[in-house]
Amino acid sequence: MRILIVGGGMGGTILANNLARRLTTELKSGKARITMLSASDKHMYQPGLLYLAVGRIAPDELYRDQAGLLEPGIEFHVDPVTEFKLDKNEVVTQGGKTHAYDILVIATGSRMTPETIPGLAENCETFYTEATALKMFKRLREFEGGKVVITVGVPHKCPMAPLEITFMLHDYFKDRGMLDKVKLHYTYPIGRIHSLENVAKWATPEFDRLGITYETLFNMKEVDGANKILKSEEGTEVNYDLLIAIPAHKGMEVIEKNGLGQNGWIPTHRHQLNMEGRSNVFVLGDTTNLPISKAGSTAHFEADTLGENIAGMIKMGTPVRDYDGKVFCFIEAGKDRATYAMFNYQNPPEPKAPTKAVHWFKMAYNKLYWVSARGLL
Repeated sequence: MRILIVGGGMGGTILANNLARRLTTELKSGKARITMLSASDKHMYQPGLLYLAVGRIAPDELYRDQAGLLEPGIEFHVDPVTEFKLDKNEVVTQGGKTHAYDILVIATGSRMTPETIPGLAENCETFYTEATALKMFKRLREFEGGKVVITVGVPHKCPMAPLEITFMLHDYFKDRGMLDKVKLHYTYPIGRIHSLENVAKWATPEFDRLGITYETLFNMKEVDGANKILKSEEGTEVNYDLLIAIPAHKGMEVIEKNGLGQNGWIPTHRHQLNMEGRSNVFVLGDTTNLPISKAGSTAHFEADTLGENIAGMIKMGTPVRDYDGKVFCFIEAGKDRATYAMFNYQNPPEPKAPTKAVHWFKMAYNKLYWVSARGLL
């Protein structure tokens, strides 16, 4: 049984390791084979970009060698897929190689697309890549005061990121002794400050307490960089001195180019995680079109389910359980307080008051991430 995993992020890595441990006997006997194809030999801890953007970690703390995170017996190649031939059970890579499979798992992730809003890419700061996070931190260091606008597009990676960066900016300027020179203003596309109602109910009084103003029903239309004006589809305008953006995201271009899903999101069964219409093709993490958060914990819980199910298919001929939509997200509420949101398809989140204890638990998890990627946590 040839298992091919395309993508070396959180979901793909946990799944590969999970399967390698579940299928030890089958791997040794040659009954099963696990191959991973990735675009990079490095694995990035993506939540760390938020801390890089405010100068709280260094870039090299974000990375580990991908091969070193994988269990023995997993074949690993840095050779990204360029073509999916699903009817032939094959993929073709950038290097020109063809890999056949019996089971395919697509975990290619997502990308920000600020270029879809005229003027946004040229005039905003953001933190979804190492380069843009570093650029944002340097800009913050140079900033001497004025109106900072945090604007949000949807869908986007990490559901709590807009709130977290807003709280973290408040504490960043407070620590620099310049909070009296800064006005934080937040915009969100729907009629509350977060898509999850209970999260919005928790965050709104927090914003009010800190003096952070906000405008809802604000969908970005364009940015007038010369005059430093952000315009909305609803016809309103916001002036800024510094523009921080959480741009809308799409799935990876290879998914779009191969026609596997609109905007790079692959239609995915909400419980079994197979690509709709394909019984031997599964989808993990950001790549799915599921109506749940695009977050590392989502990929983690999906990978746990899929590991059990693929092993069950090989050992017993059938999957063994359903994915229930489980997500767990920490929410940084500044530099030393945090809360969390835990939810699934049936139960909405209910964030509690932020505490220092949860913040330190989050900081500990930043270190434990690498254990988690090994599938040991």
